[in-house]
Amino acid sequence: MAFTVRNVDWGNEEHKLRKIREKIFVCQWRIPIEYEFDQQDHGASHVLVVDENNQEVATGRITPTGEIGRIAVEPQFRGPEVYQLLFKALISIAEQQGLQQVQILCELEGVNYYQQQGFRSVGSVFMDAGVPRQCMTCGLANFTLNKVEYTH
Repeated sequence: MAFTVRNVDWGNEEHKLRKIREKIFVCQWRIPIEYEFDQQDHGASHVLVVDENNQEVATGRITPTGEIGRIAVEPQFRGPEVYQLLFKALISIAEQQGLQQVQILCELEGVNYYQQQGFRSVGSVFMDAGVPRQCMTCGLANFTLNKVEYTH
């Protein structure tokens, strides 16, 4: 299947981004909606992955400070190809913005995956919206995109 990644603006595509994130985070993972959507959405750069039928299958964002987050992928598309497209697009945005490093606040199940991409753990595990998370950072020069499947 062929996928396309689009850089999108929150103001113009909010309804599409919300649809995927509500389905994944609020309905499937049971994250309270008030935690899912925040003020950072307005200032962040967002990407949207669509399939060959122009159906939205994934999204993610990067804030001006380099925090990658809100990675939401429809279950049937959770595989290396879609994750790689998302990360390539988000890292490209970071480079265009002149950032030297990025960070991610990942669920504990994702720590190994992100370590294989060049991220390193920073600080202690913490709770966020009832989910244990680990802050991880990666210098853009150290980022590698290994074909490791992250199936969370």
